[in-house]
Amino acid sequence: MRIAALLVAISIIFSSTAAFADDIASAQGVIRAQEQAFARDDAAAAYSHAAPAIKEIFPAPGAFMSMVQSGYAPVYRHKSFEFGDSKSEGSWIAQRVHIIDANGEAWEALYTLEQQADGSYKITGCSLLKAEQAA
Repeated sequence: MRIAALLVAISIIFSSTAAFADDIASAQGVIRAQEQAFARDDAAAAYSHAAPAIKEIFPAPGAFMSMVQSGYAPVYRHKSFEFGDSKSEGSWIAQRVHIIDANGEAWEALYTLEQQADGSYKITGCSLLKAEQAA
């Protein structure tokens, strides 16, 4: 009986770990797809990864892209873009990204994503700080 209970507990731990890993991989895929859309100057593709609340604030892809270009230059253009730590809670994921901008300066971005009714993840926000401020 104890062995069966132990096996059930182990399977639950590993299945939740696998689900967590799948969710993180999905969220990172969304962030990476948006990053690549920025690199191609594809406003429509970049905008497609934004959550509904972001689309309410920026109702057109062009307005969204202008905001990113002016307010998030290290996200828009950079030398490197590497994923850091992730945290998942309920339908939300927080993902750190280490960025080296076009001028060689280090930045920390914290993306937040929310799982949508269809199971996909959309970006709800991005906070950006110079790396020395983030420490």
